Amino acid sequence: MILVTGGAGFIGSNFVLDWLSQSDEAIINIDKLTYAGNLENLKSLKDNPLHIFVKGDIGDANLISELLNNYSVRAILNFAAESHVDRSIHGPADFIQTNVIGTFNLLECARKYWGLLGEKDKKSFRFLHVSTDEVFGSLAPQEPAFTESHPYEPNSPYSATKAASDHLVRAWLHTYGMPVLTTNCSNNYGPFHFPEKLIPLVIHNALKGDPLPIYGDGQQIRDWLYVTDHCSAIRCVLEKGVVGETYNIGGCNEKANLQVVHTICELLDAKKPKSDGSSYKNQITFVTDRPGHDKRYAMDASKIERELGWRPLQTFETGMTKTVDWYLNNPQWTENVTSGAYKDWLAKQYV
Repeated sequence: MILVTGGAGFIGSNFVLDWLSQSDEAIINIDKLTYAGNLENLKSLKDNPLHIFVKGDIGDANLISELLNNYSVRAILNFAAESHVDRSIHGPADFIQTNVIGTFNLLECARKYWGLLGEKDKKSFRFLHVSTDEVFGSLAPQEPAFTESHPYEPNSPYSATKAASDHLVRAWLHTYGMPVLTTNCSNNYGPFHFPEKLIPLVIHNALKGDPLPIYGDGQQIRDWLYVTDHCSAIRCVLEKGVVGETYNIGGCNEKANLQVVHTICELLDAKKPKSDGSSYKNQITFVTDRPGHDKRYAMDASKIERELGWRPLQTFETGMTKTVDWYLNNPQWTENVTSGAYKDWLAKQYV
């Protein structure tokens, strides 16, 4: 079986669901269940014997070691992370604890477990670390996209902690011989995305009639990757990836934030028009830009296509349509995760 960390979060839960829809290999799923971890994402697996959920922290060495020793784990996939840049600016300590200390603990537990395996199992074992394009910093408008060899230049506490975790993974390969793989993905979107990030926040606020907050001039550019495409890429890297290699995973969809918001508004105008006939675009509100806001991310994902044969299936248009449809069809999920604490956070962040 495989061990997935952070498997109740946005990307992690999508991966767990995607994996079990295509495989009969069991998953041990450990998640701390912070504000962004939600067991409701996994309710369809409630009676599935192939899904073993454990509430816990990757920083808990005793728990991780116990799980590894009690189950025949052939691979660890590390999705667990604090991931919101804005939250990292206001409270970087949690990001240090989970992204750096937590990854270190996970690596050490994995190293000890791996070292005791038989020769055949030791050779086939993998530690796959899921990271981000933000470790590479920001690109100018005409610069080439990030490749796997681009220098690390993180600009936020979040990206700095993810960069640190990437370096730890690399060091455990070169120092101890651990069979590691690293993926760096672009901005994900899709079902089960907690509504603090741009796309789910805009959908949520639009339907409530609230302002749609846009940082600065809204011209920050991101490469958008539909989450199930990301899941398929991770499966591909786990199956075919070369030990020690890093693979960029991108959606090949560079869009300015304002363009993304306009697309959402146009889809909502068509699918759930307002009673007065006005456009959701009228709710757009420009707010003070985020400190140190990176202007552009772009991923060169040619390596994973060339070497492993993976490329995304969804275009930005098809992925956005699927995403908007999911939120329109699952209003209770959004209602359940938008607690009083979340509303306090929004008021603080977008004052």
